[in-house]
Amino acid sequence: MSVPKSNPASELRPIVAITMGDPVGVGPEIVCRALSDPSLYQQCRPLVLGDTAVLKSAATLVGQSFDFEETLNPGQGVYRHGVMDIAPISRLDAAALLPGAPTKKTGRAMVEYIFRAIDWAMAGEVHAVTTGPIHKGAMNAAGFDYQGHTEIFASRTGTEKFVMMLAGERLKVTLVTIHMAVSQVPAAITREKVLSTIKITHDALKTRFGIDRPRIFVAGLNPHAGEDGLFGDEETRIIAPAVKDAKDSGIHVTGPHPADTLFFHAVKGGCDAVVCMYHDQGLIPFKLLHFQDGVNTTLGLPVIRTSVDHGTAYDIAWTGKADPLSLVAAIRMAAQQAAHKLAKPSGA
Repeated sequence: MSVPKSNPASELRPIVAITMGDPVGVGPEIVCRALSDPSLYQQCRPLVLGDTAVLKSAATLVGQSFDFEETLNPGQGVYRHGVMDIAPISRLDAAALLPGAPTKKTGRAMVEYIFRAIDWAMAGEVHAVTTGPIHKGAMNAAGFDYQGHTEIFASRTGTEKFVMMLAGERLKVTLVTIHMAVSQVPAAITREKVLSTIKITHDALKTRFGIDRPRIFVAGLNPHAGEDGLFGDEETRIIAPAVKDAKDSGIHVTGPHPADTLFFHAVKGGCDAVVCMYHDQGLIPFKLLHFQDGVNTTLGLPVIRTSVDHGTAYDIAWTGKADPLSLVAAIRMAAQQAAHKLAKPSGA
């Protein structure tokens, strides 16, 4: 049966490229569950970059029925509920795949989905990218020397300064340092890095979230934000001067604040985002509030990228138990950011 294509010339919905993630993880099944939601199609045109045979198997697993349409031209998809538009980047033998058992082929495939999505986004053929979960070990075993998604995007787009944001309705946090041992964090925090994180957070809140005058809290590193040097001097030597630099540039920012109290005030509406010094400082309160619907979005890139806030979940992969809420939230956020960007005049 011939399915009518969407008309790119009259379309206002942004195209969101959704990478399937690890074929032997939960990615395929959460994609199928997410795209069963008709409201997503009111916000965007979702295009899955993945493997048709794998997605068909996942749809059967979770009890969803789609018409599957393949295209390697993002502007020529169908983009209506009931149809899954797929860019078939890989052709794996779905019957031979074992849940939770990655191979070099699956590792290569999941990276190729990301490469193509980034290239299309850089060329303006898609308006945003939402990434499904990948396994770093499988990626490295396939010959790709990256720490994760963020580093792939930074490398392929030539971006040197970028920031990880975890975003939800009640709380948004950004991180000065990301994946490193806690013992290494103090040495990694510099005045320039704190200032850069504040500026990138501020700019993204304006350009991607539509907040005209963002309010930002900055957390201290030490208990009680150092207590005037009693528990550490990073606040007085590094963080406070960076906050002053940001204020002097016109940013509405305060801090450093004691981390044990600032999140209470942040979720009460005190600010639009919290700049945190290290991974768990920001992610523990964030995941307490947004464990199921949290979104990871990379700021500072020339393309819009959101992601699920969880991994491949090999322990429940291909059991039909995976929750799609984080992916749904990530697709919605990608669509919202893209729509906001498309509505802005060039250079605004």
